[in-house]
Amino acid sequence: MTYDPSPSYRHHPPPPPPPYAPGSRSHRAPRRDPLGHHSDLRILRGAYRRQRRTATLTALGYFTLFLLLSAYAPGLMTGTAVAGLPTGLLLALAQLPVTWLAIALYEYTARHRVDPLADRIRKEAELDARRGAGR
Repeated sequence: MTYDPSPSYRHHPPPPPPPYAPGSRSHRAPRRDPLGHHSDLRILRGAYRRQRRTATLTALGYFTLFLLLSAYAPGLMTGTAVAGLPTGLLLALAQLPVTWLAIALYEYTARHRVDPLADRIRKEAELDARRGAGR
């Protein structure tokens, strides 16, 4: 084996080419970032997360309140409210309308906040796909 005293040079990859050559009209730079790098998906995830949390906390919050009152306020729950019915029974029966309210709230936020964002992202993705196919 022989020893090579010359210094070893690190290989540096060539710099990436510019997105378009100056003066070239055939290849234009995109007007905006591609969909994968765009913040719209982050906004959509946040809107969907808020939607789930709001609906879940509505239903589970009421149920948790009912359980806490049952455990720590038995005098209130056994007291009579209307027509001789115990307050605990009325609060238990109110769970169904509260669940319906949570479902209605979920549907409302889906129609007014999440679905328009998803539709806009879907349309932008279709446009990006058409632009990519046209190249």
